[in-house]
Amino acid sequence: MKSQQTYSLIGIGIGPFNLGLAALIEPVAGVSALFFDQSESFDWHPGLMLPNATLQVPFMADLVTLADPTNKYSFLNFCKHTGRIYPFYIRENFNILRKEYNGYCQWVAAQLSNCRFGHEVIAIDHVNNLYEVTVRRSGKSETYYAERLVLGTGTQPYIPSFIDRNQLPRVLHTSQYLPNKNKLLGSGSVAIIGSGQSAAEIFQDLLPATEQGLQLSWLTRSPRFYPMEYSKLTLELTSPEYVDYFYKLPEERRKKLLSKQNPLYKGINYDLINDIFDQLYEMSVGNISLPVNIRSNMRLEKISTAEDGNSYDLHFTETDQQEPYQCQASYVVLATGYKYREPAFLHGITERINRREDGLFQVERDYTIDVNGDEIFVQNAELHTHGFVTPDLGMGAYRNAHIINKVTGRQVYHIEKRIAFQTFGTAKAEELVAAESNTI
Repeated sequence: MKSQQTYSLIGIGIGPFNLGLAALIEPVAGVSALFFDQSESFDWHPGLMLPNATLQVPFMADLVTLADPTNKYSFLNFCKHTGRIYPFYIRENFNILRKEYNGYCQWVAAQLSNCRFGHEVIAIDHVNNLYEVTVRRSGKSETYYAERLVLGTGTQPYIPSFIDRNQLPRVLHTSQYLPNKNKLLGSGSVAIIGSGQSAAEIFQDLLPATEQGLQLSWLTRSPRFYPMEYSKLTLELTSPEYVDYFYKLPEERRKKLLSKQNPLYKGINYDLINDIFDQLYEMSVGNISLPVNIRSNMRLEKISTAEDGNSYDLHFTETDQQEPYQCQASYVVLATGYKYREPAFLHGITERINRREDGLFQVERDYTIDVNGDEIFVQNAELHTHGFVTPDLGMGAYRNAHIINKVTGRQVYHIEKRIAFQTFGTAKAEELVAAESNTI
């Protein structure tokens, strides 16, 4: 079946970023948009929906507020319509529960007529100056046409290449945690690899089970279990002017800078680290030792099946001493993060996409990657060009305002030029503002 309508844009993937774009673009006159996702409904990181886990950004980093505080799809409006605005007010905590954020996004998705779940994009071609998008739904193909595309397929769980999941069925990614939690609890021993927020949350969640005999290990390649840095002048790095600064740096300097910025976006919530220590301290009262093994500077080299056939041998190198280290676990949970994986359906429009020598997208400042500079936009695929703020929920509305203004050719949403008290680099503040004002 072919759609007779030509849309202004089609978005592929409905995670928080494209869902925010769908919400912000809905009231815009003269723009028609459609968004597809192969999942049957919106469900954000269900494998890590721990009861007390919170977002690491304030509630104002919802889908729309930082672009349009009056938008009806704000988190506060969700609270009002679900009878929770007064409890939220009394709670006096800007960081909302992750499960509450998921419920909020589901509330927005249910109201948007431009979002189609259960629709898998299987091919894209460029025909007669339009993008022809082929979608599979319930085993049948449908074809839609658009002037522009927004790629929001997001990142995928990253598994190191030396780990063969087919040979190691009890090695899991953190995204699979909750469906497998009962198996882990009854396994006798679990090792968590990594030192980010999800690793810490899972460690804390499993820690009480050590009092029933679970052997729990937490090992990371990092030199320490470092907290996410939340100081206010550092938070100013999540700003339009810092994106400008980072974007203009030479490629090699950007790469080197990113390698030093893990504490800005990959660390652990400060309170969570302290809660884990306090929990360990309380458990240690009256106990000679705890069945807990916590080590930093441990680079995982290999996982192999142990001689007993029921557990795994984990082979490490201690990075300071350059000495080997080995431990065993029945289950292994990899907190190895997420990476962007280019979808196969882009093969049909390869010639329309600009790339760097290393094959990554050449993402322009306005988030376009196409040869004409105004047709194909990306969401959360520009870490190498725009910096560590790329996956930050708080910058989603800012990026979407850029996209909408570019698509319409007018300022639908006001975009802040400067928000920071500090200036990045040697350029004068006025020059930064002038450079930014040259883009819509």
